[in-house]
Amino acid sequence: MLTTVLVFPALLVAMLVDRALGEPERVWRRLPHPVVLIGEAIAFLERRLLQPDGPAAAKRRQGRLLIAIVVVVALLVGGLLQLALLALPMGWLWLGIVMSTLLAQKSLIDHVRAVATGLAIDVEAGRIAVALIVGRDTQSLDAAGIGRAAVESLAENLSDGVIAPIFWALLLGLPGLLAYKAINTADSMIGYLNDRYADFGRATAKLDDLVNLVPARLTAVCCIVVAPGLGSVGEGLRIMWRDSRLHRSPNAGWPEAAMAGVLDLKLSGPRMYHGRESDEPWVGDGDPNIGSEEIVRALRLADRVWASALVLVLVVWLVT
Repeated sequence: MLTTVLVFPALLVAMLVDRALGEPERVWRRLPHPVVLIGEAIAFLERRLLQPDGPAAAKRRQGRLLIAIVVVVALLVGGLLQLALLALPMGWLWLGIVMSTLLAQKSLIDHVRAVATGLAIDVEAGRIAVALIVGRDTQSLDAAGIGRAAVESLAENLSDGVIAPIFWALLLGLPGLLAYKAINTADSMIGYLNDRYADFGRATAKLDDLVNLVPARLTAVCCIVVAPGLGSVGEGLRIMWRDSRLHRSPNAGWPEAAMAGVLDLKLSGPRMYHGRESDEPWVGDGDPNIGSEEIVRALRLADRVWASALVLVLVVWLVT
């Protein structure tokens, strides 16, 4: 019980350290980042397990084995490391510092703010900044397209990179946080519907959808709860309920629709991927001409969502 209770102050430390320091470049130039190590482990397993020319059923089995190994190892490593850190004097502090490396609030905010700053200078500067955070073709984007891409990325990654890790850390401590990051990293590497990964990455993609199911909806609800004074609660609810299912992802549409409704924006719409147009439906009824000011408003909303998560962790700790 004591070990469980100590996870809550550790998570508070993690959130505050991440917000203050983010990913210090001088540290990660000298040490391998945990997510990089996870990625290398996944790449190693892929080389060992995947038989690209094999039958589809075999590739699905190989993919299930890969993600099973990744999750089990992440849970074991996270559990052992948590026990070891909490055995130290002020162990909750050291645990919090380790957990902070798996959160990405400051990194997300900094990258999206760079788009707002670049867009305020000129379109090309905005393109360069947004290319770092989205997968779509950016050379064809006009100023409004850059703005929409930035806000969409903010909404999706507010769930994947901020609220979901906090959610799983709150439930399961470092093991849950590490397992979530491992699943999310695996999905970003092999969870694609292409010739190589459509079968091999299927289990990983489905598991990633599953572990993000609650956090995505929680993120959307938080966007609406913290909206007063910044946007419309009623519109946030209406657009979230109406448009959240329009997204190709079963989860990303929820925070995206909630943010569009709250801030009176129109997001998504047609875009280019690898030279091909993807005719995505529009989300929201607001203005699609999103510029620096709208991005800054979205950043303020995201900051409030993070603060609400901080309060939630504090309340859970106090009542436990």
